[in-house]
Amino acid sequence: MKNQIEFMQMRDDNLQVGFSKRTLQRDLREIRNIFGIDIEYSKSQKGYYISHSENENMNFQRMIEAFDMFNSLNIAQDLTPFIDLEKRRPQGTDNLYGLLHSIKNMYLITFTYQKFWEEESSLRLVEPYALKEFKNRWYLMAKDCNDTKTKSFALDRLTKLEITNQSFTYPENFSIEEKYRFCFGIISSTSQRPQDIVLSFDPFQGKYIKTLPLHNTQQILTDNETELRIKLKLYITHDFVMELLSFGGNMKVIQPKSLIKQIKQAHENAYRQYES
Repeated sequence: MKNQIEFMQMRDDNLQVGFSKRTLQRDLREIRNIFGIDIEYSKSQKGYYISHSENENMNFQRMIEAFDMFNSLNIAQDLTPFIDLEKRRPQGTDNLYGLLHSIKNMYLITFTYQKFWEEESSLRLVEPYALKEFKNRWYLMAKDCNDTKTKSFALDRLTKLEITNQSFTYPENFSIEEKYRFCFGIISSTSQRPQDIVLSFDPFQGKYIKTLPLHNTQQILTDNETELRIKLKLYITHDFVMELLSFGGNMKVIQPKSLIKQIKQAHENAYRQYES
């Protein structure tokens, strides 16, 4: 706040900013109600601090990151020529609030869903369990009432959302964290076990892998001037294989053999497309 006020005062010498203790207390209540963040006073430190548990830390950091970005863009509108935002925008986020409401209150929902590989859309009745983000796309985890299977539905392919007045019982054995514990992306697997995967990256690519790990199971085995070698424990799914292929010649699979064969075959197929 201090930095922002100083920035604003640099643009307007007559700007005076101040607020009372009552205003501060009201703002703290609003922050708690809207964002779920508790700001408490410490007598020993003689100042205010943000109180949150370890489990809440990730959501809190993402919220602060989004707020910082919004605030920076809001006070720098005249700097538009110097800010180039990503032109690709996630779709379907307009349904986030309704989906969260139905999950929290355990209401059945209906929506129209369009698969990329099917021409016709279908009407779904589901029990909504959780939301998951992956690569700027949002997905709904829900049990399809038609076949009773728990599936993922991409929000950018979901339309005509309606929240019914029918309630359901949230399954005690469902955990979004456990379901995707050993998954790279949105694809989960029930037919195989997670495998130990060892990857070798060249030193330059390794710098990116260290600052933005591929997965939370990532362990560094070797880090020197010739390579970065890491170990992961994951299901070998299509989205994980596609991620590995994106590294091209900067990455080599060390184990398992099945993944080595899969990556080699994919590179060979790509090479054949350029043969005359």
